[in-house]
Amino acid sequence: MLSRVYSCAVVGLEGVIVEVEVDYTNGLPAVIIVGLPDAAVQESRERVQTAVKNAGLNFPRHRIVVNLSPAAIRKEGPAYDLPIALGVVILAGFLPQESIEGAMFIGELSLDGIVRHTRGVLPMAAAARANGFKRMFVPEADAGEAALIPDLEVYPVKSLAHLYDHLAGRHLIQPYQPSSDSLEPLFTPTDFAEIKGQEHVKRALEVAAAGGHNCLLVGSPGAGKTLLARAMPGILPEMSIEESLDVTRIYSVADQLPAGTPLIKHRPFRSPHHTISHAGLVGGGNIPKPGEISLAHRGVLFLDEFPEFGTRVLEVMRQPMEDKVVTISRAKGSLTFSANFQLIAAMNPCPCGYWGDSQKACTCAPAVVTKYQKRISGPLLDRIDIHIEVPRVDYEKLSANKLGETSETIRKRVQTARDIQNQRFSNSTDIVCNADMRIGEVRQFCQLQPEGQSLMRAAMSQLNLSARAYHRILKLSRTIADLAGSEEIQSTHLAEALQYRPKIMMG
Repeated sequence: MLSRVYSCAVVGLEGVIVEVEVDYTNGLPAVIIVGLPDAAVQESRERVQTAVKNAGLNFPRHRIVVNLSPAAIRKEGPAYDLPIALGVVILAGFLPQESIEGAMFIGELSLDGIVRHTRGVLPMAAAARANGFKRMFVPEADAGEAALIPDLEVYPVKSLAHLYDHLAGRHLIQPYQPSSDSLEPLFTPTDFAEIKGQEHVKRALEVAAAGGHNCLLVGSPGAGKTLLARAMPGILPEMSIEESLDVTRIYSVADQLPAGTPLIKHRPFRSPHHTISHAGLVGGGNIPKPGEISLAHRGVLFLDEFPEFGTRVLEVMRQPMEDKVVTISRAKGSLTFSANFQLIAAMNPCPCGYWGDSQKACTCAPAVVTKYQKRISGPLLDRIDIHIEVPRVDYEKLSANKLGETSETIRKRVQTARDIQNQRFSNSTDIVCNADMRIGEVRQFCQLQPEGQSLMRAAMSQLNLSARAYHRILKLSRTIADLAGSEEIQSTHLAEALQYRPKIMMG
């Protein structure tokens, strides 16, 4: 008697239904798993046998064949333990096949039959609903995550014995009821009110937040570049439920969801060290996993000590910064991960850090300064809309008790500007803010007045701007106009946008 149990695999960020077929053939007692399983799936043979025995059930003394279909998709991880064990239990006659109709099962088993956490539950639950499944049995720890998908009954399973009693009708498991008091991520940004001085840098970050623009902070050590960047999440607009689900799906697949947080409600802030590999940054591996730029989707990617990152690492970011997605190609196929992040980078102007400093002399030779700044290529700099110098803060400002504007006050202005953009791009599915605009939208929404056109013409010739830089200045001007509540881009808005072009970078 063949038994069939449905489970799910994760390919990229999408769930794919997997049919677990269990049958026995003539031969010595053994468990054979076929269907392109990896080592973790192969090891489930021992886990399943011991878990079934410890659940108080007899493991059949037959040569059991388990087929994971479709065979063309590689199966990885221990999420198939529970469906394989259930298939064996049905095969042995302990449960009827009808007891699992319309249900999907996911979970790793420990030797005593306890069902453990499994990564990627959210895309699996989305695939279950899309394919017409009404019920989903998941590890108790993952029930909140699966319950984010509407119109799907989620059952939290503690152990194999617990599930067996439910399916046999002895002790029913109650469907999971989501609670609203889920924990929030622990990251608490610095409040802008606590940062002394640097008003023009705060203004630049406000403009960056309002339009989703990339930003580069340049200044001597200790001027406050890292502090300012870490305050950035506090002024970003709140995420919509669609954005939250989008981000949560990536964290679920990467197995980085904080404990007790089924839904990520705050914008991500990722700050990888400069020793990171290019696979760690953009994603990769034999079986590609999301990298830091995907984990920063809809949030901030902060790269401190920008020139210290490997040249190859920085160059692989260029395409994702334009396309907002990253495609990782392997011999077995290619996967696409979302990567709509906002880059905030910080750097010293030279190796010693004091080139151009008002108080401390630079000890670097001019050739060394040029070589250091050239570590960041022109095409990459072209993709950064806002270049801002962060000067050292004098004693009077540092010692003053006066607080600046709070992050909450700035965030309200940013939210107002974003609301204008949401209205502007309401007919578009993939454009969220001004930084996402393509050339067609720039032509439509970034018209300049005659005065602005003459200013732009002069800037193009004097600053040797590329076509990309031209369009990025127009997008930035549009954001500054939105913050001012202006329908038209005035010459003052354009002048402010031009101020954010690179000044010290050797080009």
